[in-house]
Order: sequence, then C-alpha cells, then structure tokens
Amino acid sequence: MTAHYESKHGLVAIPAEQLYMGFTDLRNFTGYVPEQYRDAVEADFDTMKFTAKGFTIAVRVVDRQPYNLIRLQDDDAPFHFSISLHFDQAPGGTDFFIEVDADLNLMMKAMLGGKIKDGLDKAVDGLVAASQGKRPEFPGDI
Repeated sequence: MTAHYESKHGLVAIPAEQLYMGFTDLRNFTGYVPEQYRDAVEADFDTMKFTAKGFTIAVRVVDRQPYNLIRLQDDDAPFHFSISLHFDQAPGGTDFFIEVDADLNLMMKAMLGGKIKDGLDKAVDGLVAASQGKRPEFPGDI
C-alpha cells in the first residue's frame, strides 16, 4: 500500500537556482552528517547509501528538472519509496518542500507515518534555519 507524505513548505532564503544546484550532487550531503555518523554514509554524484540501527538504505537520483525538481528513489531498500524535492522561486528565496511516497504495510504505516512527516518537516525547518545563518538541529536518535 503506497502512503503519501508531504512536508510543510518553507521559505529558504536562497534563490531556487542556487538551492537546486546544492542538491544535485549527493556528495554535498555528507558534510552535513554529524561526525559520529559519517562512517555510515557513502555517496557519489547520483547515489547515497547510509546505515542506521542495522538498516542500510540507498537512494539514487532518477530525475532532475533544472531549478524545479529532483526525484530520488530507493536503490535496494527493504521497501520501495521515492522522494521529490521541490524548488519553487518565491519572493525572498525559494518555496521548498518534500514529498515521499512509500510502499508500507499497515503496521509500518501506523508505526512510521507520523515519524516520516515529522522528519520531513524538521528537514525543511533545518534548511530554512541554515539559509538564515542559524545552525540547524539534528535529531539525537539517528
């Protein structure tokens, strides 16, 4: 059963073109991973793999629409999912939000649904904070 999750929208104080370019190369994300988790992350231009709590999940870019959308999907994960990153030009920056579609059974949906939505919202909040020169907070229980 496919579940759909959408983050809140956040106004990132960076032009859409610049923000999009920062997301095109997945190696850019490794620098934002807290030091104690960096050994668990591998990335190249199109793929990223990470291990947390005994699970390994890999994603790969499947679509890039310059300055508007980057779509990723699982690459040998325990369940199928896709992630869409949206970059919409707005006055003062970029209206940014994330959509996730995941094939979850009813039990997984009940256990993870709220956590996925919360995680997406925190990612948007962190990006907005970083664009304003503030230090984003990372969850302590990765």
